[in-house]
Amino acid sequence: MRTTAIAIVICRCVPLFAVAAVMCGCASGRHDAARDTFSAAAPFSKTVAGPGDAVCWSVKRALLSQGYMVDRPNDSGVLTGTRDYQPDPKLNVSLRLQTTCSDNRDGTSIVFVAASREDSRLQKMKQTSSAGIGPATITMPSGSAKILGVVRRETIQDPNFYNHFFALIEQYVAEEQRSHPDGRHAETRDR
Repeated sequence: MRTTAIAIVICRCVPLFAVAAVMCGCASGRHDAARDTFSAAAPFSKTVAGPGDAVCWSVKRALLSQGYMVDRPNDSGVLTGTRDYQPDPKLNVSLRLQTTCSDNRDGTSIVFVAASREDSRLQKMKQTSSAGIGPATITMPSGSAKILGVVRRETIQDPNFYNHFFALIEQYVAEEQRSHPDGRHAETRDR
């Protein structure tokens, strides 16, 4: 009799433990902003040898050479580049890089960059039609439409991604300095 009672208690408690475990698992997946730390070792900036004009022009060249569409906001020195691609027919990926460039006035310049990725998937959305007057309104299904809905959005953290971008900038700065030893790069000469 006692074994049967223990078995009944265990059977009743197992679902409660399962629910508690699932809730703890869901809670642990949340991002805690208080855990974010600020570190000088973050991959989002690099000091590059070269004057500000040459380095900032090289940032623009790096974005354009990789197929990013460049938008320059009103802030001087800020460039935003976006690129879209479609790895499969129902998925669209957008990469967005926001860069800032500043001359250190000591023969070097600093480049800041933050990249984000946004995945959008083609999804069916039910549509409805409503008809009526005042509180007497009837809503009925009227079909469905396919829309792109964001399924993932994140800031890219991979240091290799940023290292490749900075290496390309340094390559363009070196080319600029070899072809224009007077320090005037193409963008300033064309003004």
